[in-house]
Amino acid sequence: MRLFNTFALLPLLALLIASPVCAQVTFGSSGEEGEPFRRQLWRVPSPDSDIAARALLFRPAGSGPFRLAVIAHASTQNALRRAQMPQPEYRALAAFLVARGLAVLVPERLGHGATGGQYVEDQGGCDEADYARSGRVTAAQISLALEFLRKQDFIRKDAAIVIGHSAGGWGALALANADPKTISAIIAFAPGRGGHANDEPNRICAPHTLLAAAAEFGRTARIPVTWLVAANDSYFAPKFSQSLADAFRGSGGRVDVRTLPAVGSEGHWMIETEAGVKAASAELDRALNLPKPLATKKP
Repeated sequence: MRLFNTFALLPLLALLIASPVCAQVTFGSSGEEGEPFRRQLWRVPSPDSDIAARALLFRPAGSGPFRLAVIAHASTQNALRRAQMPQPEYRALAAFLVARGLAVLVPERLGHGATGGQYVEDQGGCDEADYARSGRVTAAQISLALEFLRKQDFIRKDAAIVIGHSAGGWGALALANADPKTISAIIAFAPGRGGHANDEPNRICAPHTLLAAAAEFGRTARIPVTWLVAANDSYFAPKFSQSLADAFRGSGGRVDVRTLPAVGSEGHWMIETEAGVKAASAELDRALNLPKPLATKKP
């Protein structure tokens, strides 16, 4: 994009990331259920008390209570790309989980898309990258959404599942220190931060800092983690992902690393596609010990 066009978009960007002006923030469902899988827009707490984070909820038929799966989305350091991000949905993954009897929440974090607000999980530049802090802030936002849903009558209070993708997966690793009775398992798809440094494939910003942060998360981890990465991931390639997982394990974390087949032209985004979910399905079933899919029913 030419420099002129970038500056021309700055007023729009300011509007997109500005905190919404409202007299009162309300949480809960904010629309009717629809297709597929009782898809419904919700608003959940964020770190900013003046902003409700947007989220999508999918559910099986019936009144529950259902086990809950929270999917934590990827992110970017580019402010314009964050502001333009569509509502995260992970529809194929949600379908996989709903078919196994789970309710699925996909919350949008502060500083992204229509939720807007300040980007509180900023990692900083390469020289001063603070990956541990950014991971903990992401984890706190996942936890806020999870705890709000646990208060709903149709959600079980125990055995929740957290599935994180990229920066969301990095936050899920930081959340591995939570109560194992509340969160029974964590699955991280290519977790990390700083990948594609300067938009270059297979280049990571401050990799040693990232490794040190993974070790820090492992020291307090209490929940088992399944770490999945595609063979053709150019953000956090299998070899580097294994090093990150080794750092997490070496300081006490429990982690099982699996490399999945190449999917599409860039495996980092596999979990956003039907082909990617299909490729990961056996590992998901094994890691989560889920029941066989329920018979298909109309919601």
